[in-house]
Amino acid sequence: MARKKKIDPDEHLASIVPRPARRVVAVGFVAALAVIVWTVAAARPPEHFGYMLFLVFFGAGCFWLAYGMWQASAREIELTRSELREVGGRVLCRVDNVARVDRGAFAFKPAGGFLIRLKQPEGPRTYAPGVWWRAGRTVAVGGVTARQDGKNVADMMIVMLVERGEDV
Repeated sequence: MARKKKIDPDEHLASIVPRPARRVVAVGFVAALAVIVWTVAAARPPEHFGYMLFLVFFGAGCFWLAYGMWQASAREIELTRSELREVGGRVLCRVDNVARVDRGAFAFKPAGGFLIRLKQPEGPRTYAPGVWWRAGRTVAVGGVTARQDGKNVADMMIVMLVERGEDV
């Protein structure tokens, strides 16, 4: 009599690793935008004080976004049998809640990434700049990640959906 192999829900199946060169370029562009905005504000200050405040706060927002992108893109994303999560614990979505995975050419998705449509919304809206975001029943993964890593994870999720007997 053959024994059934016990399936480990935390078994690591695939991962998405942000590439260092893409991280540097993406964060560099956002930080450069902040420097350009502040240079414009300093070199040719607008006559209206409201415009000056806008330029100062817009530049500060760009620096804040660059810092957030640098922090968010330092984490790897891993796919297990039970969930798609950041290494370190934050869960993007549970695999049993996935309705569809879309990585088509005309999908509204991040660069080199894919979209996940969920059956039910999971948690609040969340944004990891340059890596992933979740809003309602949609999770989008990609940006500073490698296209091949995203393709591998999306394909693995599609295989898991087919194994579960759901339409893809």
